[in-house]
Amino acid sequence: MSSTDVALVLGTRPEIVKLAGVARLLGPRARIVWSGQHWDPALTTTFFAQYGLPRPHHLLKGVGGEPRGRQIGRMVSALSDHLAARPPAAVLVQGDTNTAAAGALAAHCAGIPVVHVEAGLRSFDPGMPEEANRRLIAPLADLHCAPTATAAAHLLREGIEADRVVITGNTVVEATLATLPAEAEAHRIVAEHAVTPGGYVLATIHRPENTDDAARLAQILDQLAALDLPVLLPLHPRTRAAVEAFGLRGPVARLRRIEPLDHAGFLALARHCRLLVSDSGGVQEECTVLKRPLVVVRNSTERPEAVRAGFARLARPGHELARALRELLADEAVGERLAQLPSPYGDGRASAEIVAAVRSRYLAPEPRTEQHTEQRPEPDRTPVAAAATGVGGHR
Repeated sequence: MSSTDVALVLGTRPEIVKLAGVARLLGPRARIVWSGQHWDPALTTTFFAQYGLPRPHHLLKGVGGEPRGRQIGRMVSALSDHLAARPPAAVLVQGDTNTAAAGALAAHCAGIPVVHVEAGLRSFDPGMPEEANRRLIAPLADLHCAPTATAAAHLLREGIEADRVVITGNTVVEATLATLPAEAEAHRIVAEHAVTPGGYVLATIHRPENTDDAARLAQILDQLAALDLPVLLPLHPRTRAAVEAFGLRGPVARLRRIEPLDHAGFLALARHCRLLVSDSGGVQEECTVLKRPLVVVRNSTERPEAVRAGFARLARPGHELARALRELLADEAVGERLAQLPSPYGDGRASAEIVAAVRSRYLAPEPRTEQHTEQRPEPDRTPVAAAATGVGGHR
């Protein structure tokens, strides 16, 4: 095989966080391709350096704010040109972003194997753009790295062959453990925000189902503002724009609006909060590592494992959200209970399992320097077959 590297197509903060370990383990065989979906100096310089990643190959500028269809189209075009000029041994995409969809489509059209990390998640909610991206990628991928048995079962039910599905765990586990600041630094960050450990709520709201509906967003903000504890709210750009457009400065003013946080800062605040409230997919995974309770403010979730394990509770704005907030804040034993539970997303070896699967299928061994890595056995696929009949979907 003439190609000796794997193109990791990235375009958002979560993709950097979740694939940093994979890139480091691949070493010189990792080619970082940045789509431009998120674009600012912190991402293109400091952020990559923070995670020990090489400087990426930049594809596009100014694509971040474009409508979804045009954004994906431009990324597919630019990626197609890049892959034609420098064909890799495989293209690896992560999750359900527009970048992941564009990367999978461009690679498939070029006849290059597609590796999908975090494959098989399903919300069964056709209104979610991410669900459309997940379902677009699935039939294009040649290797599906499913984070859990539930995700693997979804793929098998959709007709994906079992030998193309590997249960790896989720890279969020090792990423969270590696990024979480030491206790002294975490306490400093908490104090910097004028709150005390266990004495505040940390909330993030950014999904279109919440930000694009004025009444729904107002209800969420009002219910957060009614809590007896201080609520820290880092505002996502989409949420900030919605607050301005819908005239919701009043409700936001009753919360402790803080500047956007880097990943380490967010994890420090999340680790020591009394309760997390979020519509983020990543936070649903991180809470299982941080052992903190989470209220998921959404209609549906593609991550039922956190709910089933007891870390998260799904609640729509209104009566469901009010009840979930009230009950979890009143549960004084919840922190001690969650501390005893393992994360359903694995033991922190997902990156190594993914890299082992990629190497065994798409990369010829390099002499000496990578010989010990090439001798690693492939991940055990036994759970995949069991997942086909033993794990139900979540709707």
